[in-house]
Amino acid sequence: METIVSQAWPKWSGTLQKRSGGWNNTTYFVENNGKRAVLRIYDTHKDRNKIEFEHAVLEQLGTRALPFNVPLPILTTTGETMIQLRESGKFACLFRYIDGDSPVEEEVSYLESFGAVTGVLSEVLSVIDPGLTPVYRPYYELRTSYPLCSPEVIRELCLNPPEPFKDLGDELLMLSRAYEDITGSLNELEGLPHQLVHGDLNASNLLVHSEDPGQVSSLLDFEFCTYDLRVMEPAVILSGLLGHVEEKKMIRDFCRGFSRSIRLTPAEISAIPVLMLLRKIDVFLHFVTRYLEGTDETRVLHEQTKLLSAYLIQLSAGTAEILVILQEEQGSASRL
Repeated sequence: METIVSQAWPKWSGTLQKRSGGWNNTTYFVENNGKRAVLRIYDTHKDRNKIEFEHAVLEQLGTRALPFNVPLPILTTTGETMIQLRESGKFACLFRYIDGDSPVEEEVSYLESFGAVTGVLSEVLSVIDPGLTPVYRPYYELRTSYPLCSPEVIRELCLNPPEPFKDLGDELLMLSRAYEDITGSLNELEGLPHQLVHGDLNASNLLVHSEDPGQVSSLLDFEFCTYDLRVMEPAVILSGLLGHVEEKKMIRDFCRGFSRSIRLTPAEISAIPVLMLLRKIDVFLHFVTRYLEGTDETRVLHEQTKLLSAYLIQLSAGTAEILVILQEEQGSASRL
């Protein structure tokens, strides 16, 4: 890694420290003479077009006066924003370091700020033009987004699981039924408002101010940014709040902040339960694909299957309350 940095970004070469966590990419912190940067290795694909679209979006966002930071790629000696690693074929990028902290799991005070900056981001993404065609498809094109996960493959995996997953029979059956339910509800979504969305906002993809953990300072990881339903943005975030000990407060705070900028249509609000389920089934197919390709060890899909099946139970219990809270906060914001 030191050789990669010194050759492509000589001004930034120095000591590297691998960052823990993350499912899709490998990240290193680079330090040299008081300067810091972030080296990212894309592990899930070797598609230059996906990264070029992400960087085009970041370039556009970087020209705006935003109340939060976004990653900014550092150019190589040849003027590019990425290099391809010779042995693996993977791509590596260097980003400017952004000060801030990842929110701790027990911290919930940042949710209203998170909602507010998500609303601002949604407004800005609705008007920028990266000038490129996105590679990632909308969430609702689930049936074509994962070519290895045909209905037959998912049915066989879930109903006749291989040995490493024999102990997850109930969990896989639950996910199989949810997959069948969601695929029957996708066509009606295409008529909802579309725009660019981040598509993967959650606590792991943001930073809060070190001195004020209640305020979001940065939004990160725009890898999956694409044209999709506008309402998919809050649906993805809300899907990650279920099951927390302070779930209701977190949902209300987020919806209050988000509603300062964005007014969803009644049809968009009504679609949120389906979109929250769609998000989790999409994650399941993502990790099934990684398992089938040999990208991950068996334990990764095993762990994700347990997490996602538990989520389905939480979603069934919490959907109605989410809609009530969102409708109340949207109504309150419209009267201000």
